[in-house]
This record gives sequence, structure tokens and C-alpha cells, in this order.
Amino acid sequence: MLINTFIHIPGIGPATEKKIWQSNILSWKDDNNFSSSGLSASKIENIKIFTEQSNKHLENNNPNFFEALLPSNQHFRLFPEFRHSCAYLDIETTGLDASCQITTIALYNGRDIKYFIQGKNLDAFLDEIQKYSVLITYNGRSFDIPFIEEYFNVKLPHSQIDLRYILKNLGFKGGLKKCEKALGLDREELDGVDGYFAILLWNEYRRNKNQKALETLLAYNIEDVINLETLMIKAYNLNIRKTQFFETHKIAEPPKQKNPLKADLKTIEMLKHRYY
Repeated sequence: MLINTFIHIPGIGPATEKKIWQSNILSWKDDNNFSSSGLSASKIENIKIFTEQSNKHLENNNPNFFEALLPSNQHFRLFPEFRHSCAYLDIETTGLDASCQITTIALYNGRDIKYFIQGKNLDAFLDEIQKYSVLITYNGRSFDIPFIEEYFNVKLPHSQIDLRYILKNLGFKGGLKKCEKALGLDREELDGVDGYFAILLWNEYRRNKNQKALETLLAYNIEDVINLETLMIKAYNLNIRKTQFFETHKIAEPPKQKNPLKADLKTIEMLKHRYY
């Protein structure tokens, strides 16, 4: 979809992009057909300059160029071309303010799942994340990424696809779990576990050395990143359904990755009884 994109070019909005497509200019390779587009000579020249730059940045695997120019709700266009270097990311914390700490981080690349735990291997996250150029999150632009940067005192150079903006543009609002349900995802035994409950699980693990609480927390954290892949593909397909590229560009949903950890129902019920 990226090579069919023109709205990252200054002065080109959705209406003009649609007009370009209707003129049978369907990708950057078709820029010789602009004479039939009805656009001004100056606009055509600007488009040609940017499509040449775009080709170079794509060849050099530089998603930052496109991320900076595309609206946040259009970042789904990055996904197919940079899928090989994407990682789905989610963190859990002890709270929301600046004095809080990261407890666990889950990372998934569509094949392998890795997780990082405070007091065990959390610092290894910084080396692992360097293997990727695009991070896919839900609300990560406002929460996960700034929290990570503050916690580790680093600046992550990655491009970001934040599904919050993409799904909101499609009419799905109200947080990750609500979006999942609206799009047919089932968390089974983790249904009802949320960010606040994740704090209770961490506290139970730290105070009482309850390994089942830690495993449940990690299962919850991992479920987030596994589901992000499904949401990413669903959101991408729903967006391109509105274009003439759907039949050629749609992405098949892979079987859902199996969560390597399992939530402990006894621990969940115990904490619900204690706190709720």
C-alpha cells in the first residue's frame, strides 16, 4: 500500500490522492501518466520529486521518512513493506505517574515472543529492541514509548504505528480490550483482567513470592502483543477495503499465536475476592 500512497506528499490530501488513482496513476512507478491527471504542472513536479525520494527511502528501509509525513491514522500504510522489521510492544507498570516503574515488557515479532521482567532481565530489552525499526502498539505513542524512554533514559529511534489512532478512525474507541471485543477477539480466562489488575498481580508476586501471579501477569502482557498483530491486520484490511487495492493488497490473518504462559484462575479469583 505504501507505494500506492500519495498523501504523504505535501499538498496532497485524500481527495487529491483519490483523483490521482482515478487517473490510473496507482503507484509511484506510474508518474509518467500525470498529464491526464488534471493537476497543475507545479503540483506534478512536486509529486515527482517526492516519489523519487520515497523510492529511495523505501529501498533504504527507512520508515521514519514516511511516518513523519503520514497522519497517525494512516500509518497502517507502513505495515506491509516494513512488516519484516516490526515488533508488537506492550508494557506493564506499577502505576501511571512518573515515579512508577516498569514491571514487565512483552515483545512479539509475528514469530517469536520475548518478555522482560523487572529484577530479572529487564535491561536486556534495550538490546533486543534494536533489532526492529517499527514498533506497533496501542496508545504507545502517549504511554508505552514515553514511559520506556523515561525509565531507561533513552530515546527510541523507531517509527511507530499506534493502533489507537487507526482504530479510532475506523470507529473503534474505548481502549484496547474494548476494540478487541468489537473485532471478535476473545481473551478467555484473561477476560476482565486489566491494567489495574496487572498491578495487583505484580504486588502479589513481589510481596508473597507468588510465581503464579507473575505467570498470570506475563500471560496478560503477552496476550496484548499477540492480539496487536490480529488488530493490525484487521485494521489494515478494513482501511484498504475502501480503496481499489483491497483484492490485490489484503493480508490474510495468520492463526493466532499460542500464548506460552497460562493465567492461573485460582490466583485471579483470589485477588478479585481480596480487592473487589
